[in-house]
Amino acid sequence: MDGSPMNRLPQDTLHQIFSSLPLRQIMICRSVCKFFNQMLTSPFFVDLISTQPPLRFLALRPPHHHHHHHQRQNSHVSAVPYLHVFDPDQNQWLKFSLSFLPFRSPHPVASASGLIYLWGESPTSIESNRSLVVCNPLTRQFQVLPQLGSAWSRHGSVLVDSVNHRVMVLTELAALYFSNTNKTNSWLTFSANLPSKPRSPILLSDSVFALCDVGSPWRSQWKLFTCILSKLNNNYNNWVCLERHEWGDILDIIKRPRLVRGKGNKLLMIGGLKSDLSLNPSCSTILILRLDLERLEWEEAGRMPEDMYRSFQESSKLKVFGGGDRVCFSAKRMRKLALWDDCDGVVWRWIEGVPGGGDGLCRGFVFEAGRTALP
Repeated sequence: MDGSPMNRLPQDTLHQIFSSLPLRQIMICRSVCKFFNQMLTSPFFVDLISTQPPLRFLALRPPHHHHHHHQRQNSHVSAVPYLHVFDPDQNQWLKFSLSFLPFRSPHPVASASGLIYLWGESPTSIESNRSLVVCNPLTRQFQVLPQLGSAWSRHGSVLVDSVNHRVMVLTELAALYFSNTNKTNSWLTFSANLPSKPRSPILLSDSVFALCDVGSPWRSQWKLFTCILSKLNNNYNNWVCLERHEWGDILDIIKRPRLVRGKGNKLLMIGGLKSDLSLNPSCSTILILRLDLERLEWEEAGRMPEDMYRSFQESSKLKVFGGGDRVCFSAKRMRKLALWDDCDGVVWRWIEGVPGGGDGLCRGFVFEAGRTALP
């Protein structure tokens, strides 16, 4: 680029030219050369395109075999960490470099309002000392949240929300809560006292929802539990079982249910549709139910087509991730994802070319990429 006529153009002119491009094209231009990357990540240009709407991607979490112990043992191997995302509107895979983070083995786990939350390990630490970091891979800015014990990174589920950058790390016995409004700039600890390990917990508005198995060792019985963040208190049990007589056996017809954040004030529950109510029933398909949290009424949002479901029948493990009106399904040894898309009417399709190796089992989250999100 040194001898290119592009370099002779005034910086303001270049900014005006590139600001007319959609955000998706700006991201592609960033990877052309170092000159473009520096120009398109400058504070002035970021402010210039601040009104552009965010892009909704489906981001992948790193596979489990990229565990930090493995990375430490192979620290001589140079590998640039990336966040791999799928663009459903363009049907293509993209990647964001995380090399600007001064951490070893960054492990993205969640996202809200254009920010990525990840576990990162200090490169100077001899012992395992992981921190929760929030960053924007487009602007390459980051912030380290207050330190917490390494056990939380191994056993806790990270829940995030756009309001005041609220973060909760949840386990069966306790919960850590952090918000920009915390005057002490520290984590608040609350007792959880859930009947079992919370399954697929999600943070929605001012409430946390999770599934818990209250059945016996021989037969699962799933219940929906919830707590209100603004009413967290260590003097009493924060969690209540959310159920209605009108629901009937709605939670009994789904095998190994999971929760996904829906669109607006909606909650999605997804799992195998049982063929009967025997002890170990087979499933006829994968069912998506939607709960309206205002009316507390369930409705069917979709069920996987029979020909697509056949690819999942023999798999012992199924992972579900996404949110809003898009949900992805992944199974072992399948080098592709199934996608439920309800943006313009329900559509089921395959996502090919999934990056990464391992057992093919993918986990992920929704990432709304934008230039204006600041950690």
